[in-house]
Amino acid sequence: MPQHAFGAATLLDTKDPMGLRTSAPLLDAWIRDMETDRSPFQIPGHKGRTDLTGAIVDGDIPVLPGNHTHRISPSLILEAEAIAAKLWGAELCRFGVNGSSGSNHAAVMAVASPGDKVIVSRTLHKSVLVGMVYAGVVPVWIRPEINPATGLPEYLPSTRLAETIAAHPDAKAVLIGEPSYVGTMSNIPRLSKVCPDAGIPLVVDAAWAAHKGFHPELPNHPIAEGADIVVTSAHKTLPSYSQASFVLVRDEYVDLARFNKMFDSTQTTSMSGRILASIDAARALLERHGEELIGPVIEATERGRAALVAAGIDVIDGEYIDPLKLVILLSSCGADGTKVEADLLAANIDVEMANRDLIIPMITFADTPDRINDLVKKIIASVEAHRGEPRPIEILPAFSIEPEVVVTPREAFFSDYEVVDAKDAVGRVSAEMICPYPQGVPVLSPGERITEAALSALFKARDMGVRIAFVADPSLQTLKVLPKE
Repeated sequence: MPQHAFGAATLLDTKDPMGLRTSAPLLDAWIRDMETDRSPFQIPGHKGRTDLTGAIVDGDIPVLPGNHTHRISPSLILEAEAIAAKLWGAELCRFGVNGSSGSNHAAVMAVASPGDKVIVSRTLHKSVLVGMVYAGVVPVWIRPEINPATGLPEYLPSTRLAETIAAHPDAKAVLIGEPSYVGTMSNIPRLSKVCPDAGIPLVVDAAWAAHKGFHPELPNHPIAEGADIVVTSAHKTLPSYSQASFVLVRDEYVDLARFNKMFDSTQTTSMSGRILASIDAARALLERHGEELIGPVIEATERGRAALVAAGIDVIDGEYIDPLKLVILLSSCGADGTKVEADLLAANIDVEMANRDLIIPMITFADTPDRINDLVKKIIASVEAHRGEPRPIEILPAFSIEPEVVVTPREAFFSDYEVVDAKDAVGRVSAEMICPYPQGVPVLSPGERITEAALSALFKARDMGVRIAFVADPSLQTLKVLPKE
């Protein structure tokens, strides 16, 4: 078996099917290394040998120190980041390899210091909360509207944000998530106009929004709508490697030097060149072919929604819904989403999320209309097989429980704790984060009072087959709590 360093014929055969390397410097550098039979005396330790642990190491090229102009190096990364910043209209772009989670940590630390207040949407991913722990900030929670017809979050009213800022004039930043996990969207231009009046930045966790702005039927990307920091996953809606992320920053209300310091502190010093090259390649693909790739998938998704509705199955739809998001609601037809998911798995189809009341298949422009059509047909057939009595709409616990903050997340996170039976935890202060997953939105955060309502909602989610994440005992029989004073 050939033992080419950092290379394999199978990968080289498909190294650049869309001809992107001429406008993607990191992709070009990755391909150069793949085409060269090198003898590396550097990390990674596998040295590109596929005869040891197999093809799993193929193409795993490191970032080299120094200023190599034709190898993946810091100087070439800066060049690729500058191209991306220009495309999206930002002063700064940083490529991350620790997912949007690591980038969210950096964003929080860049805009606030220990003891500072930040206004935070309660729909945000748990990684933002972890960033608040790192930064030592005090959250001021704000909620979007909840649609009673779906039980899901809709939009954050700009009036509510303005009122919250007025009530907390010492807040240092506003942190929101747009679009939501279920594809609902707020009016970013309106929200972004509220923050300058207070002289504070608007930070948007836009993990699901990398494709926005590249088709006429899509809204603009949040950075073009006035946001100051936008964290985006390149691996969710774009064809990049898992863990790939990028952050776009405007400099009016954000200190770029401070942001860079915080971002670098959240990234590994042993970055994968392959992940970085995949971000660069996805950017080039969007820039060259975004509209032509996205258009057919939007049309196919629209046809899928229409077919589901014609079959008596509810979906989320409307002006403020991501056209590529397919969210299927099962309460009205009585089917159990976990049973539908089992049918899909038997047909070798994986979906992003499924619980009793919801099914969310993740659709990107890597899908084809035929694949989407086949998915919808199989969902309709399965739902028909599992129809039952309609159920009342239930608001997910992450969106229904009002938090009572007793101590800061950081204080609780690093505190001593006790393990108690769940029945004895009511009234105590949580020492851990408890999130139904997906969506990864906390029902209880460290430092919040454990209420009967919160526990009941979590028990119901657990009993519906929802995974309870980030808690020591996912069965919820025991909980970690702060010691009594």
